[in-house]
Amino acid sequence: MGTPHINAEKGDFSNVVLIAGDPNRAKWIAETYLHDVKQVNAVRGALGYTGLTKNNKRISVMTSGMGQPSIGIYSYELYSYFDVDIIIRIGTCGVYQPQINLFDVLIAATASTDSNWASQYKLNGTYSAGADFDLVLSAVDAYKKNNIPFHAGNVLSADVFYDDDKDTWKSWAKMGVLGVEMESYALYCNAARLGKKALCLLTATDHFVNKVEKATVEQRTYGLARMVEGAIEVAEKYAK
Repeated sequence: MGTPHINAEKGDFSNVVLIAGDPNRAKWIAETYLHDVKQVNAVRGALGYTGLTKNNKRISVMTSGMGQPSIGIYSYELYSYFDVDIIIRIGTCGVYQPQINLFDVLIAATASTDSNWASQYKLNGTYSAGADFDLVLSAVDAYKKNNIPFHAGNVLSADVFYDDDKDTWKSWAKMGVLGVEMESYALYCNAARLGKKALCLLTATDHFVNKVEKATVEQRTYGLARMVEGAIEVAEKYAK
């Protein structure tokens, strides 16, 4: 049974999927953290895998690409056609607050946006998109237990990476927004609309306050082990 963007059969995915923007990151996670792995998608280079964790829990990892339109497509199809109940985004972000250090983990309890994504729902107001509360608690427990620095709160899902106004971020920072990425809001909206669950976990790879601090390309792809290991711990709790 495939979809326009996922060439898989029903049952190929676990009920819990970790979703990463970069196909190389998805491949690395599958090869590093899973065994008895089966590749279940390669359409448009959006690599997808299903395998067993070290505790023999069956989970999947999938590529989402960049931006809300892209993760919107993949999350919708996973939720709607492949019996996926939970999607955990594992990504990177730029941070807006001085107390957050490079490679700290952000737990996106809620997501703000500059996107018009929610206009499709014809709501008479502004929709506040949030993660599943139990998933947030599970992530907090996992990172606390393993002494991994984390910050839980609101993130911005932006449509623009290279903003023409270099100071736009300061207005969001004044509102306590922790940092910026490009996918969480659409994922949370899809989960809410379809009656599913979602969570976004992010590693700080850029700093808007201290602009000198940046992760390397290699670190953005392979240097996110602490975040990934916490995400897998959360996924194992819910995997069927």
